[in-house]
Amino acid sequence: MKKNFLSLPLLAAIAMASVSCSSMRNVDMTRLGSALEKSTQAMSLSNAQVQQYVRQAVAKMDSENKIAPASSRYTKRLNRLTQNLKSVNGTPLNFKVYITDDINAFACADGSVRVYTGIMDMMTDDELLGIIGHEIGHVANEDSKDAFRQALLNSALADAVGSTSATAAALTDSQLGQLAQTLASAKYSRKQETEADNYGYDFLKAAGKNPYAMVLAFEKMQALEQQSNRATGSLANAFSDHPDTAARIKNMQKRCAADGFTK
Repeated sequence: MKKNFLSLPLLAAIAMASVSCSSMRNVDMTRLGSALEKSTQAMSLSNAQVQQYVRQAVAKMDSENKIAPASSRYTKRLNRLTQNLKSVNGTPLNFKVYITDDINAFACADGSVRVYTGIMDMMTDDELLGIIGHEIGHVANEDSKDAFRQALLNSALADAVGSTSATAAALTDSQLGQLAQTLASAKYSRKQETEADNYGYDFLKAAGKNPYAMVLAFEKMQALEQQSNRATGSLANAFSDHPDTAARIKNMQKRCAADGFTK
């Protein structure tokens, strides 16, 4: 009977391949387990930890943007409009103006609200207050916090924050920059935007203002998006889908009609 023999080199190659495949499976499973662990930890961050991270990112944004001084007409205007806005759901609010032609405003989970001079130049007081109310609505509804957690799951930041410590882990300058961009350009669902719109409407109404300003502000943003790409960040994301914007405007008009408010 003829016997078949495998050469030593071939046997070695088979053995190496077997070990390699086994190692790859082990590595993949290890990575998968690590990713799942980090995702779980990111989603279980306490409110205090979230606010610690957000405060760090906001501080970085403040250091990298030109902030309008107290003597600026922009700061004086914003202070006048927000003088009675102290907190939302127990979170203290703080306001600053970024001097830039970009059209944006955003509010963070730690209560930081930043408004760009670009949007202040195009909005009336009531329209601007409605936009600010909308952004604060994202904080009140915890959208800002949820968006932060989701950003962690989709980025390398999960490596930094995958900690069960009660204190937020230190972030590198690069990671803070990544987080800062996330905060300024947060994306929300249609449902979250609608709820924030309604919050802004009620916000204006409670302040004794005409909530039809929400309609006018949204129409300006819609026209801006159709004509150019000057809008940036979270506002650009909010108004980038024109059919949705039309529906949101219609929702505000419907609420105004029901409450007897007109232009």
